[in-house]
Amino acid sequence: MGELNDRLKEDIRPLIDLIDTLRSKGVQKGLDLALPTIVVIGDQSSGKSSVLEALAGVALPRGTGMVTRCPLELKLRTAKDGIDWTATLSYKQMNVVSGQNHSPYILETITFRDPLLVEQHVKTAQNELAGEGAGISDELITLEIRSPDVCDLTLIDLPGITRVPVQGQPPDIGNQIKTLIMKFIRRPETLILVVVPCNIDIATTEALQMAQNVDLEGTRTIAVLTKPDLIDRGTEKGVLATAQNKKIRLHKGYIMVKCRGQQQIDENISLEEALEMERVFFKKHKHFRRLLTDNKATISTLAKELTENLVDHIKKSLPLLDDEIRKQLREIRKELNRIKDGPPQDPQGARQFLIKTLTGFNDKIKLLSSGDLIITDNLFTQLRKEYKKWSDQLNKRKSSFNHEARVKEQITRSRGRELAGFSSYRVFEMILQDHVDQFKDPAFILLRTIKEIIIRQFCAVSNECFQSYPALLRITRNKINHIQSSQQIKAEERIQEQFQMEKMIFTQDDIYFNSLNENEIERFSEVQLPFCDVATKYTEMLKAYNGIMVKRMSDHVPMLAQHFMLKKAADHLRNDMLTLMNEADVHQILSGSSDDSRRQRRDLLQSRRDSLNMAMEEISKCV
Repeated sequence: MGELNDRLKEDIRPLIDLIDTLRSKGVQKGLDLALPTIVVIGDQSSGKSSVLEALAGVALPRGTGMVTRCPLELKLRTAKDGIDWTATLSYKQMNVVSGQNHSPYILETITFRDPLLVEQHVKTAQNELAGEGAGISDELITLEIRSPDVCDLTLIDLPGITRVPVQGQPPDIGNQIKTLIMKFIRRPETLILVVVPCNIDIATTEALQMAQNVDLEGTRTIAVLTKPDLIDRGTEKGVLATAQNKKIRLHKGYIMVKCRGQQQIDENISLEEALEMERVFFKKHKHFRRLLTDNKATISTLAKELTENLVDHIKKSLPLLDDEIRKQLREIRKELNRIKDGPPQDPQGARQFLIKTLTGFNDKIKLLSSGDLIITDNLFTQLRKEYKKWSDQLNKRKSSFNHEARVKEQITRSRGRELAGFSSYRVFEMILQDHVDQFKDPAFILLRTIKEIIIRQFCAVSNECFQSYPALLRITRNKINHIQSSQQIKAEERIQEQFQMEKMIFTQDDIYFNSLNENEIERFSEVQLPFCDVATKYTEMLKAYNGIMVKRMSDHVPMLAQHFMLKKAADHLRNDMLTLMNEADVHQILSGSSDDSRRQRRDLLQSRRDSLNMAMEEISKCV
């Protein structure tokens, strides 16, 4: 592991230490700031534990079945020569004396100097957190190892993916594990190390599929191929093609390793000996020795590759992390200024304070409804996404509308005493009216979705403005829900009218002929009108009118939804909020803003502000 040169170590250590410092100060959890890390995933018995113990230079829990039952954060730190091997294991444990004045958790920390104790201490911690059976827990166990023989690296090992529960496991253990894995790997700041045995079809590996689902561009995924000594004879070339990134391509590629097997463990082969045996294996292997030449094999190469990737990922993440910290600091400072002084005690002063507070809220609602304010996710981005789904539904049904079959069916059904070849406009009209009815339910579903999005956004504004005033917050949320329900009824009536008008089957002649001529070689015009109205032309005519209707409804329904549910709803809400200025009991409206609650909120905000300032200061040292 000592292959990284001194210059690289000097570059690596400050960045690794920075992330450790931020994580130890609670930046990741308390402030919801995601930090760069490497997460190790793989199917059960894929060789994850073997890879990790080779990187760490110590024996970790291994065996058949589920070995890793809690997320294990493995922090490897290079110690100076002459410093003894040291490990510290820590995890949160339930506090048996938990109460009003006690934290529900205590931090259990164990420091030891015997590498042979690692396996037992990790097992004990897992049993404390996940129970004595075969269940899992999402509580983190941290194992920090300081040794001259390891590189600076931090990884988080997650339970192996299993499909069939064994005795002692809950029936949904597979889903529990996948949920836990997704919690870690979906973060853009996370590098994903996927462990895959060479002796299985890589395309069927669920761990790799999960990584590909969250890392669409493949820029965060590294694959490790294990157990190359167990592949069937004759399959070497196929495995080599995978390792050379020629089958399932990954941006960061593959590295093949050969770790200690159970037989070597039984024979007391040390990790140091296993590393040398690994190098010899690749050097002598007829097919895989070229991977050694290409720096795509051995644990030592993997350690170097992971370290460099993590450092590169940290460097890329720091500017984004710094921007997020500055953004949160601005919001905290704004709220601190807002709650610094509570409402005055005198009635006139309290009323003026309420007017100022309500005006600030109304201004934000106006900006939000016009697209000039972003509270959480961009409101109009969310709305356009739903409008696009609506348009796609219309176009999908347009393309799947079997005009010819419907024409034949309706003509046969409605034919009277006329001879064959004579047509009826009523057939044309009935087909289109039936087609229009199919869009009613999707239109009302769209309206409900728009309502939910806007309620969430309006409530986000109220939370920001009235967080210190529970009574006012409750009043505002009730108003938001009432107005949205009222506006929904009005919007549904207008959309219903829209569908009734659509069943009238009308458009201007020039629009109709333009649509009719879009996809036809034969040109139609008004001079041909006596000859157009024949059954053989109905499919083209239906297609042309259907295209007009789809374009019209694609815009009109979203416009109605946005007019009633956003613009008019925002106007009504702002007007309703202004009526609160005339309420007799202003102090009742501003209840909850007592000195104690303000002080608690201010203390929390100040603590977060201090943590963010500390984080920004630490980042500035490395940028």
